[in-house]
Amino acid sequence: MIYIALNAIPILAATAAGLLFGYFYAALLRMRGVSPTIFLTVVIAEFWLAAILAGALILAPAKQGVWTMTLGSAFVIWFGFVVPVIMTSYRFRRLSVRAALMDCMHWLGVMIIQATILRLIGLTPPPA
Repeated sequence: MIYIALNAIPILAATAAGLLFGYFYAALLRMRGVSPTIFLTVVIAEFWLAAILAGALILAPAKQGVWTMTLGSAFVIWFGFVVPVIMTSYRFRRLSVRAALMDCMHWLGVMIIQATILRLIGLTPPPA
């Protein structure tokens, strides 16, 4: 996990961009404020997501082009992990599919923005 320390600045920038997107997304949906505890949880989740994306982007082969792999990696992680978890958890709690889809779209936006920021700033692979 040394790559997280090596890429602290891009990961923190991607975290901040994801939080900013979430702020505007919540305002667009007219969602009310959150408690400090929930906000801290969101910050940790967004940081961890940015760190995972950074690792995926470092490992992604550039055969299909850098931006195809950047956006494709974000989409595959979102569709393969985020969507099933959100849909399952919402349905078990008998929450609406609409609410689940709204959250899924939020996380897709976060992941696309974070992957873009990480790629634009650049990532340092760990030493071999």
